[in-house]
Amino acid sequence: MARNFLVVDPEDGMNVLRGLASPVRIRILKLLHEQGSQNINDIARVLQLPQSTVSANVSILEDADLIRSDVLKARKGNQKICHSNFDEILVAFKDDVTPAPTGQIEVAMPLGLYTNCEVVAPCGLCTPDGVVGLLDVPDTFLDPERMRAGLVWFTRGHVEYQFPNNAKLSKSEIDAIEFSMELSSEVPGTSADWPSDITAWVNGIEVGTWTSPGDYGDKRGVYTPDWWKLKGSQYGKLKTFRVNGTGSFVDGVKISNVKLSDLDLAAHHSIRLRIGIREDAKHPGGINIFGRGFGNYDQDIVMRIHKAQ
Repeated sequence: MARNFLVVDPEDGMNVLRGLASPVRIRILKLLHEQGSQNINDIARVLQLPQSTVSANVSILEDADLIRSDVLKARKGNQKICHSNFDEILVAFKDDVTPAPTGQIEVAMPLGLYTNCEVVAPCGLCTPDGVVGLLDVPDTFLDPERMRAGLVWFTRGHVEYQFPNNAKLSKSEIDAIEFSMELSSEVPGTSADWPSDITAWVNGIEVGTWTSPGDYGDKRGVYTPDWWKLKGSQYGKLKTFRVNGTGSFVDGVKISNVKLSDLDLAAHHSIRLRIGIREDAKHPGGINIFGRGFGNYDQDIVMRIHKAQ
């Protein structure tokens, strides 16, 4: 999911300023930003507000284009799912407005299009329509139906994806590279307190580890299909691994000193991302990777290359 920026001139953006001019609406935006898309009932429950109050404030945020809403079929009638439109909002007068960042190359990779895998059971794959092959059988990861996978999980090992090095093709200099994906730990059943050390490698270089807090099953994922059992993993956290000229980061927090120059991207026609659990992980709590049709974000694994300006 690409980070979205909004630059507002207060002379022209009064509807946006009105949308921001309320503690309740700020709490709604913060909730959507931190926890992903939510329906009206969930927002009301988490913020401990009347549903009528949430609905009225959501309408104002929609009018300001600060959120968007989809109406989806539910077991009883329809439900409105609210999504945050922007990650950052800058209020600036016209003379001070700086254009939003440009020069970004983005490639989305479906979960099932891994080019290499080595996994340990419990493990499995699902498409939005059903389970692929046999559960807890690593050889199932070679099933051609994996190409449609929207959820992948395993206890140890890795999956690896090969992205095109479009910066090399366009002969562009690179400032940073990042990979965005929805992740959680993996435990039989679910547990919010189940830490797991999830590690990323780029072109064979270990860039760092993020420790997932748990495996989430307290509520159904926004996009998780109804047939998927409620006692199974429902959603994860959207995490972005980024490597630039100063080191490697997850959501802005430094995780290692591996720099962009260490990856030597100019020497490779492709960019290989490996994601998994190390054999010697301190917290070997498994991994769920959520893709389209599952979780809270409905996105593939996204690679972004930031070109030098």
